Amino acid sequence: MTSFSMHGVGVSSGIAIGHAHLISHALLEVVHFKIEASGVDDEIARFERAIALVKHDLEQLKSQLPKNAPAELGAFINTHLAMLSDKSLSEAPKAIIRDELCNAEWALKQQMDDIVAQFDAIEDAYLRERKQDVVQVVERVIKVLLGRDQLAASEKKLQARQERAMILVAHDVSPADAIQFKHHQFAAFITDVGGVTSHTAILARSLNIPSIVALQRARDLINDGELMIVDGAAGVVIVNPDPEVLSEYKLKQNQWQLAQQKLQLIKTTKAVTVDGVAIDLLANIEVPEDVISAKASGAVGVGLYRTEFLFMNRSEMPSEQEQFEAYKHVAEAMKGYPVTIRTLDIGADKQLNPDEVVTATNPALGLRAVRYCLAEPHIFHTQFRALLRASRYGQVKILIPMLSNLAELRQARLLLERAKESLRKENIPFDEQIHMGGMVEVPAAAINAEAFAQELDFLSIGTNDLIQYTLAIDRADDAVAHLYNPLHPAVLRLIQLTIQAAEKYQKPVSVCGEMAGDIKLTRLLVGMGMRQLSMHPSHILSVKSQILQSEESILAKQAKKILSFSDLEKIEPLIKKFNGELL
Repeated sequence: MTSFSMHGVGVSSGIAIGHAHLISHALLEVVHFKIEASGVDDEIARFERAIALVKHDLEQLKSQLPKNAPAELGAFINTHLAMLSDKSLSEAPKAIIRDELCNAEWALKQQMDDIVAQFDAIEDAYLRERKQDVVQVVERVIKVLLGRDQLAASEKKLQARQERAMILVAHDVSPADAIQFKHHQFAAFITDVGGVTSHTAILARSLNIPSIVALQRARDLINDGELMIVDGAAGVVIVNPDPEVLSEYKLKQNQWQLAQQKLQLIKTTKAVTVDGVAIDLLANIEVPEDVISAKASGAVGVGLYRTEFLFMNRSEMPSEQEQFEAYKHVAEAMKGYPVTIRTLDIGADKQLNPDEVVTATNPALGLRAVRYCLAEPHIFHTQFRALLRASRYGQVKILIPMLSNLAELRQARLLLERAKESLRKENIPFDEQIHMGGMVEVPAAAINAEAFAQELDFLSIGTNDLIQYTLAIDRADDAVAHLYNPLHPAVLRLIQLTIQAAEKYQKPVSVCGEMAGDIKLTRLLVGMGMRQLSMHPSHILSVKSQILQSEESILAKQAKKILSFSDLEKIEPLIKKFNGELL
């Protein structure tokens, strides 16, 4: 057998060795045929039965979730159930069947393509990845329409293979698929599609399973049962490895497994450097249920609660009461630890109404985040009231995204004061001293950080957008993605400016982007003076391990040297030396 390797995006680290288990891609099997006008009602009834059956299956899967299942699983199932109830999937295909006199599978596929095209127009990488949820849900319905339960067939095949480690190879993996295979211990997931923020990636990280996405043609090139190596950190898949390579990776796998076991020993240890400098390690969450994994990781608070999930996949805004319940749940669950909640980060490229068409020439530079909420003050007012009401149930902080000038901040604060006044008139209690912070995501905010530090209670650096805007790079664009680099000297200097401004006015500052959870950058950020890092819960123990082995006084000198360079080619070798034997 020929040995070959494939490269994708590693989204969950670790090394797995096992045999390929291929999952089919139902969308490839959709055909288009015409139906008679007299058969429309029957076709629509067939479509409705398929939707109802998939809903029933998902409800059953949800009820069978084990108590120790990652919180993400239940949340993802709820998301898929909500999609099935949305008119864009449950009603629009019926109109296509009537208008085009076509079969239900084809109508559903056409509607899915329209929705996916809308997601593709979204600038935000995280929200853009949500299109995969639509595809996963549609694929599930199409499997039912095709009359073949291929998951059941795979289940039987799996039962015959239980004695050996298996690696799931699929076009994509839905949360429901993962639950159906819960009785089988997959060593790794690899998929043709997906990104670092896809649900497949989030799921893999929550399960601590090596995973690689965006392999493009893995499902076509890999044969069922072939021996494979998956290196999640490097994003490399090796199929049919020769004996020497296999032996080398078995050794690496043993070392990785031992390291993972050791990490569990520091779960309750405080993150303090050798010379006594404490670093707060906080969790980023998307849905209220994420607090379970945040607490399990040893996080000392929530550094970033993205509220977008409350607003996504629906045609109407969430009510004040619905928002209040979500924020209150997180505040109470964290039991006194700080919970930083970001106000709605949505805009021209992320429409609340999925039927709206994006017309902005460059949505990333348009009406988004705080700009959108200021243009629609009733949205801000409702969210502020919900946040204030939740503030009496924990240590809630409000975070405003994408500030670029002080006028935006002052308008937001004015709206917050109006929300406070409305609650006072109704005798509804809240934290009168609630803190308001701002995200540093655009170069203008970093350069003018001193002004923001004077007027805000805290700062939070959103490195994903800061890098994108500083380097003028859409990292989701394959043509320029290689230019996206957090170590670019311009990016490091903007971070340094923000830290210095926060220090000058004695305001807390944190990093809540991908840089915070990248262990190759932990020592640099601590050396630059960062004392709060907020990341996906699955990264916290690895980052903590770096901190426990570091001496801050030495890191500060090394960071200063790195910041003195303006050439990226000189910085990267220094970072490797900086991390030394730790990585």
